[in-house]
Amino acid sequence: MATQVYFADMRAGMRENLHTKLERLTDQAGLSGVVRPGELVAIKMHFGEKGGHAYIRPTFVRRIVDQVKELGGKPFLTDSSTLYPGERKEAVSALTCAIENGFAYAVVNAPLIMSDGLRGHSSQRITVPGELLTEVDIGLEIIEADVLIVLSHFKCHELTGFGGAIKNLAMGCSSREGKLEQHSTVAPSISEKHCTSCGACLKACAHGAIDLSTGKAVLDENRCVGCGRCITVCEPQAIRIQWNEESALVMKKMAEYSLGALAGKDNKRLFVNFITQVSPACDCYGHSDAPIVPDLGILASSDPVALDQACADLVNQARGLPDTEMRTGHEPGCDKFRGVYPHINWEVQLEHGEKVGLGQREYELVKLEPERDKW
Repeated sequence: MATQVYFADMRAGMRENLHTKLERLTDQAGLSGVVRPGELVAIKMHFGEKGGHAYIRPTFVRRIVDQVKELGGKPFLTDSSTLYPGERKEAVSALTCAIENGFAYAVVNAPLIMSDGLRGHSSQRITVPGELLTEVDIGLEIIEADVLIVLSHFKCHELTGFGGAIKNLAMGCSSREGKLEQHSTVAPSISEKHCTSCGACLKACAHGAIDLSTGKAVLDENRCVGCGRCITVCEPQAIRIQWNEESALVMKKMAEYSLGALAGKDNKRLFVNFITQVSPACDCYGHSDAPIVPDLGILASSDPVALDQACADLVNQARGLPDTEMRTGHEPGCDKFRGVYPHINWEVQLEHGEKVGLGQREYELVKLEPERDKW
């Protein structure tokens, strides 16, 4: 049987604005059956990078927070530290960035809590029935939350074709070690040129994989377990990830990591995707390029695979905008994601997600009719 995916377009008026329409959407998608009084509710999202602007607007998040509180839940907004060096590599910088991007308590009415601790290592290994992975490393606060609500900005992505609920679950809910496991099969590399011999990485490494006897940090790949602690503490950014995993394998690992993020959350999860400002690259960049299609609406479902499939279909059915990063596929029905990244088979994350039991691709789109104004 097809999964129901609820869809609210961008139409609004004096009788019902888009914020109120969002509340009606999540009501119909079953939010009231997900949250019970007293439960801790993790609202997983991407807080955006400094300089970007395509992330979900805090005022929309506030509406969902208020709905959860009305149901008696105790919501908190959460994200995880990045794998790469930058503005969000640990909790202090990441939460500062979130507040500067508008996610302060006064706006969203909920506290901000990093899902993977101070430096991205607060996590737990979860057993999953994957084809590539038997265990995944998930942020502890995701595991300990009673309910998981995933809010995702649906956009293109340079490695996976698009990023939606599956990517937000997999990369967004994993620890730094989990992100490294999805992205790479080899140890990080250390640039001798940029190493200042400060010794911070030596102190951070719990496995004796770093040596400073030559005056510069040297990594023993045989001892390295891929925890990523050295990346966090290296201020000169001399330690870098070797992004060697091919796109298809990253997407398959993402699907299997998503299983771990949802462990113990049967009937205690809801996914909401915003097809707005569909930028050609990830929100992790410090800029947001021109959107490739018009704003299309907001979708919600209990199934992340069906939800992402529906969003991909709506984007492909739309007419592409001119003068953007999309080079081909502007006509309705054409592949917009391959118009930006022609060599990426974005369907892999959906195919593998269905294969490992994350969800199903078949869906029924249930459109909310707007409360039309009467003149």
